[in-house]
Amino acid sequence: MPIPEDVTGDEIDKDVRQELQSLPKTLAEDVAKNLVMVARLIDEDPEGAYGYSKVALRLASRVAAVREAAGFAAYANQKYGEALAEFRAARRMTGTVDLWPVMADCERGLGRPEKALDMAGAPEVHKLDKAGQVEMRLVAAGARRDMGQLDAAIVTLQSPELASNSVQPWTARLRYAYADALLAAGREREAREWFAKAVEADRDGSTDASDRLAELDGVEFVDALSEDVEDAEDGADAEDGADAAGESADAAPEDGDKD
Repeated sequence: MPIPEDVTGDEIDKDVRQELQSLPKTLAEDVAKNLVMVARLIDEDPEGAYGYSKVALRLASRVAAVREAAGFAAYANQKYGEALAEFRAARRMTGTVDLWPVMADCERGLGRPEKALDMAGAPEVHKLDKAGQVEMRLVAAGARRDMGQLDAAIVTLQSPELASNSVQPWTARLRYAYADALLAAGREREAREWFAKAVEADRDGSTDASDRLAELDGVEFVDALSEDVEDAEDGADAEDGADAAGESADAAPEDGDKD
């Protein structure tokens, strides 16, 4: 697949670059460039990212970073079985537990929320850092909701991290998930409160908490450009209708012309 001229491969993380040192130099450079493209496209163009990940995988399937990138690209395209296989391979290669939460979420994607809950209670969770533990809590709450256990999902999300006033990288998503679970349970007043708290913590717009809050407040956003286009179209339709009516009147026979 084509690589833009501005991509050199040097943009990758130094740990990944170190992994690639086991490859011949030219091959390592090619793999690095494809990994850069995966990272660049995965949010805006997941299909494109998936394509580049397959190239990298074909070139260096024995590199853990490549298997991990392939897993995330598959995950972004909802190819959960493929993603899980890649994450398992990467975990075998590294021996780390960092991918445990996303592996559990793949189980959810495959329709196995019970398996995700089993993973949430596994010893591996205690080896995760704080961000990983919060992610695992989010996955477990999602699994509860998959099973129709809304109250259990709400309880799962209640934690010191949720109650904390400090803003961490995971704070907005945790508050958002809690608000969404409350709303699903019919607790609208509490949901509004937590959507507002999610907005306060969402400094990079990682959630649509502001839209959800506005929706609860009955605020409707109108696209001014779309409105102008619709008005123009309505005006054109009205004008066409008037012209058609005029043509019909001109074409109508007078009484004296009737048989």
